[in-house]
Amino acid sequence: MFNVEMYTGNREKNYELVKKQLHALIHDEKNHIANLSNAAALLNQFLDRINWVGFYLIDSNGELVLGPFQGLPACVRIPVGKGVCGTAALKQETVRVLDVNQFPGHIACDAASQSEIVIPLVKDGQLLGVLDIDSPETNRFDELDQQKLEEFATLLIEHL
Repeated sequence: MFNVEMYTGNREKNYELVKKQLHALIHDEKNHIANLSNAAALLNQFLDRINWVGFYLIDSNGELVLGPFQGLPACVRIPVGKGVCGTAALKQETVRVLDVNQFPGHIACDAASQSEIVIPLVKDGQLLGVLDIDSPETNRFDELDQQKLEEFATLLIEHL
């Protein structure tokens, strides 16, 4: 049984703790869906003020397809280059949007979402998908969130 340790309120230490918890969940598991599912659940439990967290994975047609997630039902397919997820996938770099209403071409899967961060999952130069996190607040994600979520994604990618 996996026990989630309590978070202290110090954001940097909390991110280090959540990375340790991720490692404990996935270090000896080879199934990608299981690892992505646990990663989404862990972030959903860890992050406050969010309304959706999950993965979109590249399929054989080169589209992003909904993968494991926590939150309301979501868009199933997103073309690379479209919306925040597709932009992060195309550029293969993190896209942090403080106000989704100001992002040209934003795809509103949940009308409550006001800010978003999307981290591409790239292994050996190949795009595997993206980690997508939405918040019902504008300006929810800052530089520390971006840095630590990129580190979280790097750890996860090692096991995909």
